[in-house]
Amino acid sequence: MDNLARMIDHTALKPDTSPEAIRKLCAEALQYGFASVCVNPCYVQLCHSMLQGSPVKVCTVVGFPLGATTTETKAFETRNAVDNGAQEIDMVINISSARENDADSLKKDIAAVVQAAGGVLVKVILETCLLTDSQKVLACQAAKDAGADFVKTSTGFSISGATAEDVALMCKTVGDMMGVKAAGGIRDYATALKMIEAGASRIGASASVKIIGEAQGLP
Repeated sequence: MDNLARMIDHTALKPDTSPEAIRKLCAEALQYGFASVCVNPCYVQLCHSMLQGSPVKVCTVVGFPLGATTTETKAFETRNAVDNGAQEIDMVINISSARENDADSLKKDIAAVVQAAGGVLVKVILETCLLTDSQKVLACQAAKDAGADFVKTSTGFSISGATAEDVALMCKTVGDMMGVKAAGGIRDYATALKMIEAGASRIGASASVKIIGEAQGLP
């Protein structure tokens, strides 16, 4: 199950997440070999201190969860996160821009974060449940044109999360040039497997330990 674990971003983004919960998250990530821990920006330094020198990356979120902050704010958040030790950035697009089919604004917003990240991997959250298929394609193309590394389905904080259909559409749009992260509502191995079969190369989940246990056939 090492390969599966290396596809999972072990996630804790609830607003009431405690430092103790973050320490447990990091310990589990080290134990199971997850790709990263995905945490709110206030915990980046703590995770960096616990995971420094390990293969587990520190991932944080920008413009989260609404995507409605200004581009300048997102760029500042990104630089601050990287300065604090973030190795991956999951940014939320301006969802209104996607719904208005404003590809130029989307591209500029994403490109500013990519530039601010300075080579740190950037994943672009679309919040697919709020978009039509054509808007999802538009947003994926904007992320690709802006130089991002991944597109991601969802924040996990909106009306619904990832679907295999959305993952397949996103994979078809970005091709081999980018990764696709499925996140939001992935709480068991069967669902994670569906996302991977649809083309996801990364899974975001808070139920990561349960998913690995089910994959190993544990009760």
